[in-house]
Amino acid sequence: MSIKSLIRTIPDYPKKGIMFRDITTLFSDADGLRDVIDGFAAEYQDKNIDVIAGIEARGFVIGPAVAVALGIGFVTVRKKGKLPAETISVEYDLEYGSDVIEIHKDSIKPGQRVLIMDDLIATGGTALGAIDLVEKAGGDVAGCAFIIDLPDLGGAQKIRDRGVDEFHLVEFEGD
Repeated sequence: MSIKSLIRTIPDYPKKGIMFRDITTLFSDADGLRDVIDGFAAEYQDKNIDVIAGIEARGFVIGPAVAVALGIGFVTVRKKGKLPAETISVEYDLEYGSDVIEIHKDSIKPGQRVLIMDDLIATGGTALGAIDLVEKAGGDVAGCAFIIDLPDLGGAQKIRDRGVDEFHLVEFEGD
């Protein structure tokens, strides 16, 4: 089965008009999950990535597995107040408001090439915030990788417009 066919679509969740792309069905399929990890590992094996920064929460599922496949480390990008040691934080814009994400101050070394990972790119607010966070920590953003792109919402294009490479495995038209 293809990765895309293993992603369940739930209409009108979390609100009317949204087509929610549920990856839990993909994660529960061993072959599908392996295809995701292998797809990312193949894309990034020769790109000199030093560390993966996974965005809470689904980036925590795929990021460590890809990091193991590439033989590199993993850094958590968390919502404000979730990390116990000294942090670096950035505020970023959402569709209706703003939010804050953080990493541990010592998690990214200056000059490290960092791959940012999450499950889905929609409007791009969180991913752009993660780019700012990695740069604030002194890292070089080597790219952003997602399982799903929703191209009609423009987030992947915003990343590319920022001068950062974007890669995704599948895309779904619409919201």
